[in-house]
Amino acid sequence: MARSKKTQAALDEALAAPMTQGQVGLGVDIVPVARMRAILKRTPSFPARVYSADERAYCDATADPAIHYATRFAAKEAVVKALGTGFSGGVGVRDIEVRRAKNGRPYAVLFGAAKRRAEQLGVTEVPISLSYTATDAIACAIAITRSSLEAGEKRIDAAEELSKRFKEARGMLDDL
Repeated sequence: MARSKKTQAALDEALAAPMTQGQVGLGVDIVPVARMRAILKRTPSFPARVYSADERAYCDATADPAIHYATRFAAKEAVVKALGTGFSGGVGVRDIEVRRAKNGRPYAVLFGAAKRRAEQLGVTEVPISLSYTATDAIACAIAITRSSLEAGEKRIDAAEELSKRFKEARGMLDDL
């Protein structure tokens, strides 16, 4: 079907509406449970060097502590990946602590260099997701920044503008 130049111009303009993108960091990590089990057996001091007292108490109270230590280590790795630092620039494993909310949902608390880096980036939240199988522990972390939240608000506005322009274009088509 042929479109008028005015209708085509309106459609082209609506489809070309700019979408603002914010900065969000994503980190994912997998730790083999067998590897963590071997580390715990070979180096009994490992938990005290890597985990907070609360993290150790939680893991040690479970039926299979190695799974939970592996999951928390994966979370620490995922968080530093989301921050874009890795364990460098002064960021250490003790700068991230995995805690559980009353409902059991895990969350990360940042200290020291990790906290300073998050503040520099404008990170407002670092939600994490943890999962494990008998063989692997998996964690995902997202560093959500103020700019990403602002971009999300702008995307909503852009979506509303696009909807408005499509309604206008449809009105023009209906007039034809």
